[in-house]
Amino acid sequence: MTIWNLGSINIDHVYRVPHLPGPGETLSALGYAQGLGGKGANQSVAAARAGARCHHIGAVGPGADWVLAELAGYGVDLTHVTQQAEPTGHAIITVDAGAENSIVLYPGANRVLTAAMVTAALAGAAPSDTLLLQNETSAQAEAAALAAARGLRVIYSAAPFDLAAVQAVLPHVGLLVMNEGEAAELRAGLGALPGCDCLITQGARGGEWLSVTGDLRLPAFRVTPVDTTGAGDTFIGTLAAGLDLGLDRAAAMRRAMAAAALQVTREGAAQAIPLATEVDGFLADHAGA
Repeated sequence: MTIWNLGSINIDHVYRVPHLPGPGETLSALGYAQGLGGKGANQSVAAARAGARCHHIGAVGPGADWVLAELAGYGVDLTHVTQQAEPTGHAIITVDAGAENSIVLYPGANRVLTAAMVTAALAGAAPSDTLLLQNETSAQAEAAALAAARGLRVIYSAAPFDLAAVQAVLPHVGLLVMNEGEAAELRAGLGALPGCDCLITQGARGGEWLSVTGDLRLPAFRVTPVDTTGAGDTFIGTLAAGLDLGLDRAAAMRRAMAAAALQVTREGAAQAIPLATEVDGFLADHAGA
């Protein structure tokens, strides 16, 4: 079994600030760091660190060798990552003292992916595999349709939220993952949540998996957060890995929550994602939680 992730690869520019800047405000940063990011890259790292075999489908621009080296160092297969003339995508992230963040995103090379690239990458996919998608690349609908036709499990992270993009992918999705804000926007746009399985993350309160086979609600683990950047991606990548490795919904979801809880206690996005052994230890320490 394999996870195929059509996902963004970004360079994160992270600024520590005393508070998130308001309209027209100039604010001096307390610290700065640069690192690997992007919802797609983060989810691939999380899936690989959780023990899954993960192939990333994506693109970077010139001068991104260090980005690819870091991604490969986490165990992600980059066979289907191409280099384009368009600059590598990047994000400007501000993180306040309470670990909340705001993000400005430049898509760059993530938006030059084509249906032909995706078709070539998924030529080796099998019905027992999983396709991960987010709304930070092009060719999402084509990838979802192809994967669903081949019998793959399709997991779509509806972020950043765009109603038209979600509607284009929905006919092929098996599991739609959203936070509460995205779920509210989808309900407003469609009048109700779609008929596929929906997993709604609720931050410090946990999450709920809505399904015709029965709803599942789990509380989050209590930790003191340092940086919430990438927490949702850690959750989704770990969840996909758990399902791919044969865990049931409850076990996969609890493991994903544990990984996200560990991740937010560290600074950064991809570099803060825990190893499977660390998640094992966390779950052992919180066996009664």
